[in-house]
Amino acid sequence: MTSAATSPRARRKRPTFGVMLCGFYLACVVVAGVLGTWLVPSANVQNLTNGLQGISGEHWLGTDDLGRDIFGRLVLGARTALYGPLIIAVGAFIIGSVLGLVAGYMGRFAEGAIMRWVDLMYALPGVLIAIVAIGVLGGGYWVAVFVIMFLSAPYDTRLVRAATIEQRSRPYVEAAETMGLSKRRVMFRHIWPNVLPLAVSHAFFSFAFALINLSALSFLGLGSTPGSADWGAMLAESQSILLENPLTALGPALAIILTAVSVNVMGDYVFDRLSSKGLDHA
Repeated sequence: MTSAATSPRARRKRPTFGVMLCGFYLACVVVAGVLGTWLVPSANVQNLTNGLQGISGEHWLGTDDLGRDIFGRLVLGARTALYGPLIIAVGAFIIGSVLGLVAGYMGRFAEGAIMRWVDLMYALPGVLIAIVAIGVLGGGYWVAVFVIMFLSAPYDTRLVRAATIEQRSRPYVEAAETMGLSKRRVMFRHIWPNVLPLAVSHAFFSFAFALINLSALSFLGLGSTPGSADWGAMLAESQSILLENPLTALGPALAIILTAVSVNVMGDYVFDRLSSKGLDHA
């Protein structure tokens, strides 16, 4: 008989090497985002005499045309790469989960009204709307964050609604309704835990998608303030010195790609863990 420790379900719970590697990288990004200004306090200081230096012990990725340390600026840029996408993912997760549960369980008028709003948001080009909003409101990074969060919520709403509809016909929901439990209790106490793994997994995807969108806006000069240590802005600034020091572009480009990929890998792992936990308690 196969023991519990060596069962296929137990093996699926163990993180693979790729998952551990992605987790370690994300942990480094989190540390850089939280402690960046303390770790590299002088990364944004300009020193024209050190402009366009190559890799050295003092400058691990060289310097840009203004003499700023590229690696240090990557560390500082982790803050905007974390805070904005995290707010977008969490905000879209909360809005989408509530609206998706209501639409999927209540049906009728509530579902019709919510889904028409979802259809409208789907029809709007998200990045273009963010560009227009930034131009009209005169804001920058945080205006882009809240616009993208609002435009991302419909994706979570549709996903949670579909999962709720699938759960609505289950025997445990019928039993809860037979016992006279309130609709709010049925939705949030009984259906929500079974929808949670899918919603959490999609929140990781929303984070990666938000990171790419915010970086694109910064690349266009519409996100972060000029001169700030933002990965998208660093990509834009590197265009004129790409041949002199390619690392000015490769550094932030790899940081964006690795962060987005690592977040998606961790999202899949979290989904598997939460789903298997639900099976264990079934």
